[in-house]
Amino acid sequence: MIRTTAAATILVATSVLAADPGVILPMRERAEVIDSLLRQRLDTIVPDLMREHDIDMWIVLGREYNEDPVLKTMLPATWHSARRRTILVFHDPGAPAEVERLAVSRYPVGDSFASSWDPSKQPNQWARLTEIIESRNPKRIGLNISETWAHADGLSHSQFEALHAALPTEFQARIVSAEHLAVGWLETRLPAEMDIYASVCRIAHEIMAEALSERVIQPGVTTTDDVKWWCRERVNELGLQDWFHPIVSVQRPAAEGDFLDMMAGGEQIIRRGDLIHLDLGIEYLRLHTDTQQMAYVLKRGESEPPEGIQRAFRRGNEMQDILTSHFAQGRTGNEVLKLALDEAKSRGINAMVYTHPVGSHGHAAGPAIGMWDKQGGVPGSGEYPIRDNTAYAIELSILEPIPEWDGMEVRFMLEEDAVFEVGRVTYIDGRQTKLHVIR
Repeated sequence: MIRTTAAATILVATSVLAADPGVILPMRERAEVIDSLLRQRLDTIVPDLMREHDIDMWIVLGREYNEDPVLKTMLPATWHSARRRTILVFHDPGAPAEVERLAVSRYPVGDSFASSWDPSKQPNQWARLTEIIESRNPKRIGLNISETWAHADGLSHSQFEALHAALPTEFQARIVSAEHLAVGWLETRLPAEMDIYASVCRIAHEIMAEALSERVIQPGVTTTDDVKWWCRERVNELGLQDWFHPIVSVQRPAAEGDFLDMMAGGEQIIRRGDLIHLDLGIEYLRLHTDTQQMAYVLKRGESEPPEGIQRAFRRGNEMQDILTSHFAQGRTGNEVLKLALDEAKSRGINAMVYTHPVGSHGHAAGPAIGMWDKQGGVPGSGEYPIRDNTAYAIELSILEPIPEWDGMEVRFMLEEDAVFEVGRVTYIDGRQTKLHVIR
């Protein structure tokens, strides 16, 4: 990659990734992309959200190895953790002025937060933070405290107590939860991020396609655990990270077991005629994927999967279409869930929906659209509205009888990453529309 100014970094990276969506950048170039995106996000997303939620000061803080989840997304690429106690302060003096960004820390935090604490002049970090607050006189001080989202609940009890004790009484009364501000920061994706996200999802798809092929699976020999660990090794070889241990399960005629048995079952040898399910999530350029795909192992004499299995898989795609058709800006996750399940029932589809946001985290902040054990709606996060420029793992399953398996009901579990923008859902790197076939 050609070395460029910060302003051109994203353009160059996007061009490289567009030419070869499966390319993996060297570590130095990754850092440049991450930091350039971070600057754009801080410059554009934070001011809009602070004004939308009427918070004129946002304080994000964490301690080394006990970072607020929001804080970690605001650190430069070369920072792997906070340093001692890192305090970031956003102050909005009101439009058209820009939002001020300060680090109440010994060091500047990258080039986005200037250091505003000199211990030789004011040894007490909390006292220095109080000076900054008093000088700006904010009306509402947002802190990351939330009962609904873990992502927005990063302020630890001890740090809250210390901050609260340091503030004069009049400012203590101005503290409010910044949960919607934190969620908005985490869930909103820039156009430049979406251009890069396609490459992240392409890499995940390529890993899964290889895992669900005869290059990895030898029927009668390879086990489900072998496939899991192959995925782990492959992700590591590529210099990437997975954010959960892969899940591999099989279904076959006359097998017994419910949903949980399949997701957490023990090691099994993969055999001819098996229907395989793989769930994999990777992290690259601070963006996460969460994908589930399926494969069929041909029996001797078969040239394709049984028609009943293929037809059921297409019904899974139909259920995806039903779900995504009900996405609308301002509609809550619970509303989308009910509309999708009602339509599925009218079409005779036995479905479960457990779709969630994806992006800065694998199970990310934003509206929950069902959980596998909450098909009647999710309290709290399910009541949150869908917003533009947000990404989701479109995750669901259907239960279909398979004639070739004596009418046995088989669960088809699908998950693909998608973005909601300009009023519609688009799969970031397409979706699986045919079973992988192991020949």
